[in-house]
Amino acid sequence: MRHFKHVGLSAATGLAALLVCSHPALASSNPAPERTTGRERVVQLIAKQTQASSIDVDGSSGPSQGDELVISGDLLFFNNTIGTFGEVCTMTRTAPLDEFDLLCAGSLSLTQGQITFQGRFTVTSAGPGDINLAITGGTGAYRTAHGYINAENVSDTETQLTVHLIR
Repeated sequence: MRHFKHVGLSAATGLAALLVCSHPALASSNPAPERTTGRERVVQLIAKQTQASSIDVDGSSGPSQGDELVISGDLLFFNNTIGTFGEVCTMTRTAPLDEFDLLCAGSLSLTQGQITFQGRFTVTSAGPGDINLAITGGTGAYRTAHGYINAENVSDTETQLTVHLIR
């Protein structure tokens, strides 16, 4: 299950993980590492895992359909905490050779509101590959948010998020 735990973080996330903003969206005194093209704003953040739990539904030693990973942590911008994130990933498919699919849903919480996301991706023995999660909506300043978040693991506890926010 260790491989499953490591891979779930990059979904954040989660996320997974995952941060997006318009000018007032980042409640930080630092300028955002961002670029704007037309209606799209691209922002890069780090999702730093602070808690993670796994739920093994059948007690087997490896990934099985229905297993879950619950992750939460801080959103960092130039090493400053600007918000938090949380996500739940469910294993929807397993295959031979340590391959499985994860379906992840979560949110990024910032002072100006929340951004919600979800998506499914395949994990192989080489890792999760390219992870893109759909921005499904939001609250507050993000109530009309849509676009996508690209997630890439940079360590066992940190994921770089490139948020493509369209408003």
